[in-house]
Amino acid sequence: MIYQNVEIIDAGAEGMAVGKINDKIIFIPYVVPGDVVDVQITRKKKKFLEGKAVHIHEYSSKRIQPHCSHFGLCGGCRWQNMQYEEQLFYKQKQVYESLTRIGKVAHPEILPILPSPATRYYRNKLDFTFSNHRWLTDDDRNPEDHAPDTNALGFHIPQFFDKVVDIQECFHMKDPSNAIRDAARQYARENNLSFYDVRTWQGFLRNLIIRNTEAGGLMVILVVRDEDDEIIKMLDYLAGRFPEISSLFYVINPKKNDTIYDLTFNLYRGKPYITEIMPPFRAGGKETEFRIGPASFFQTNSLQAINLYRTAAEFASFGGQEHVYDLYTGTGTIANYIAPYVRKVTGIESVEAAIADAEVNSQINGIGNTMFFAGETEKILTTEFIETQGRPDMIITDPPRNGMHEKVVRSILEARPPKVVYVSCNPATQARDIALMSDLYILEKCQPVDMFPHTHHVENVALLKVRD
Repeated sequence: MIYQNVEIIDAGAEGMAVGKINDKIIFIPYVVPGDVVDVQITRKKKKFLEGKAVHIHEYSSKRIQPHCSHFGLCGGCRWQNMQYEEQLFYKQKQVYESLTRIGKVAHPEILPILPSPATRYYRNKLDFTFSNHRWLTDDDRNPEDHAPDTNALGFHIPQFFDKVVDIQECFHMKDPSNAIRDAARQYARENNLSFYDVRTWQGFLRNLIIRNTEAGGLMVILVVRDEDDEIIKMLDYLAGRFPEISSLFYVINPKKNDTIYDLTFNLYRGKPYITEIMPPFRAGGKETEFRIGPASFFQTNSLQAINLYRTAAEFASFGGQEHVYDLYTGTGTIANYIAPYVRKVTGIESVEAAIADAEVNSQINGIGNTMFFAGETEKILTTEFIETQGRPDMIITDPPRNGMHEKVVRSILEARPPKVVYVSCNPATQARDIALMSDLYILEKCQPVDMFPHTHHVENVALLKVRD
């Protein structure tokens, strides 16, 4: 079924645009508020429809020309055809609507969103997939003289677990990211190395992960299915082509899933880490150095991470004698960043390898007032733990997208620190947690931060203060 002349009225969840047909909401990808389009319905639900634009009658004034040839296919930058100022508007709106509709916060004070310092080449990590199920274009399906090459190195097609776009150029990460990916693909084809088949769990090459830092580090991780002499040959080739690679790893993953953080990262050449430097929170302070290993978590937009952590620290407004709990501390990035300005930081994180990184980062910065605990936050943050470690004067929490466990919320309410600084990558779950804490805490203010230009994702830093 096709509906004609549907006006796009909003930008919604998961990067979808929003239209209305007979008072029913319809979600449509890759169009912009203000467009007028013909929509083919692809899915019907009780409360909404999903569709795709098959013809555009009127182009919105909010539109721009996408800069990537893969736009509309790989799914990574659904808002790339929207002016950046408009992207920021809809991200700010997303935060407001989450707080008012889910969190039931009346008239929240939301500061103007912080734009990303860069809108291209801002990522410090990309994960490419080798696949023998390349997404074929119409020209590929109708070759004139030969069968198409079905191998690809790129990103998964949304909603297709087995289809990969063969990426020719990605604007997420600065050079030599594109050149390394292209060289790896060319070497694999010239040497007849098999690309992974996710349907049969066969094939040699699985993933190519590239990480970099503003400080000049460059890490490459090759993931393969089996131990083989070809690993060393390929790594030697990449090292020879790109001497700027400072950290070169490989991982053997024979499993039927892509999770590699429970496997061994084998260092083949260079240092076992790359380094990032963050400027001090306050004038006259000391820079903080962070060592990032192959399994370490670090905010993907390094330049904007500085603004994110500075915002959290400014909201906290340290006096110097606070005992701060840093929940979901990861590799201790926030903990080590704020440690020079407080009496003590206690960090909790479920991933043991991340805790090891956090402790190393404290050591190399000469920080002696941090203590880290490995385990699930909801299991560690108990009454007994708080009594043993000391009641926090402040809590900073930066949970994953699904928000805080309900037990963690109850423990925070029991601890009753005067301030809670809540850093979130998902305003919806953040708003849910704020609602759970609303009997004891009031939302003082919040600061949206754009970490991922051209996507719908937005970070939000919220300051909660205990009610009088």
